[in-house]
Amino acid sequence: MTGQRCIALIAHDQKKDDMADFARQHQAALSQFRIVATGTTGGRVQDACPGLNVVRLKSGPLGGDQQIGAMIATGDVDMLIFFIDPLSSLPHDVDVKALTRLATVYDIPMALNRATAEQLTDFHSTH
Repeated sequence: MTGQRCIALIAHDQKKDDMADFARQHQAALSQFRIVATGTTGGRVQDACPGLNVVRLKSGPLGGDQQIGAMIATGDVDMLIFFIDPLSSLPHDVDVKALTRLATVYDIPMALNRATAEQLTDFHSTH
């Protein structure tokens, strides 16, 4: 559907189960969006919600975070849900910071945890 808003989904390894569960519980709201996701996260969301059309990009550490960042910069992503694991050190932490910086610079709604993601998804699917 042309003009459909796009949501990007990313989850760190320890948060992928939570993202799949979030997608399952909010499948109706997510179906209102075009969905892009980093590789493994996208696969987990597709497994949990076969009815959702998820475009899978590269894995985050292999460039998926940058792909989503580029889509934010070009106006192709309207909202970012990124379930971050604050307790694990990440070798690609600079990529994560760059992605959240882009979401802030381009002033798109961004959720870094489930509570905020539920509020954003529900609000944006009804407006």
